[in-house]
Amino acid sequence: MGPDSGELTEIADGVHAYVQPDGTWWVNNAGVIAGDGGTFVVDTCATAERTRRFLGLAAEATGTATPRWAVNTHQHGDHSYGNSLLPESTVLIGHEAMRAALAVDPLLEYCPPVWTPRPDWGPVTRRLPDVTMTTELVVHNGDRRIELHHPGYPAHTGGDVVVWLPGEKVLFTGDLVFNGLTPMMGMGSCEGGLLSLEWLASFRAEHLVPGHGPLMRAEDVPEVFEKLSAYYRLVLDTAAAGRRDGLTPLDAARRCDLGEFAGWADGERLVLNLHREYAIAEESEVDLVAAFGDAITYHGGPLRTTV
Repeated sequence: MGPDSGELTEIADGVHAYVQPDGTWWVNNAGVIAGDGGTFVVDTCATAERTRRFLGLAAEATGTATPRWAVNTHQHGDHSYGNSLLPESTVLIGHEAMRAALAVDPLLEYCPPVWTPRPDWGPVTRRLPDVTMTTELVVHNGDRRIELHHPGYPAHTGGDVVVWLPGEKVLFTGDLVFNGLTPMMGMGSCEGGLLSLEWLASFRAEHLVPGHGPLMRAEDVPEVFEKLSAYYRLVLDTAAAGRRDGLTPLDAARRCDLGEFAGWADGERLVLNLHREYAIAEESEVDLVAAFGDAITYHGGPLRTTV
């Protein structure tokens, strides 16, 4: 585990996925796409150390240490705090909602003792996208077409972007897909998550790079998506029953039988997801302090992280 365990894997000619085990809190996947026009980077990492390793491997694979473009699939720090380590000349792209959210993200300057060990981001500063999009954007990297798409509704967050290579049939999903561990939907919605699975399946990708967890091929997609769909429905059903019975999100989580999902890492995210679904139903905002406090109580102590 740790920053020395991430590996860059070529999944198509000049297309690389960076996978960091075990994909839990603050441990994300990223990507590198080479082309005649330059290098295109998909996401950075949570810390300076992890991002430097990723960018170093990307430079070795592509022969250049100066990416021409980069994109953040969403605002969460595990995919964006390393932005400032990109060269100043790199054009950084993101959804307009993602840019607005990263601009006010408080965790970069002060991360409360929710996780253990407490994350140390290292010498990074806040860097926001230079170019924003709303629905879609196409980057022409020589003969390689790189499409950026927003689903059109909040799913994992309000500013999710996927990276689609139609020529190679490779899809970088960001955190619209967690493969084999508990998804965190505290800034989106499980309904949006369900819709996004149908949308992602429509790309018919041969290779899929999730935001967290192992790489996927086309034959893996139905099973992974079926499990994610079942989890989202469990959260929705648990939230509806909890509100009907006057339970708090924490009590609803404690009553919930996770069943096949009990073995997924970061199971305490159930509490955060329930807080979000309660807030949606009540047309209110999530109290993040209360939500994370309940998640710690459910977990029995600070949340584990390998950062």
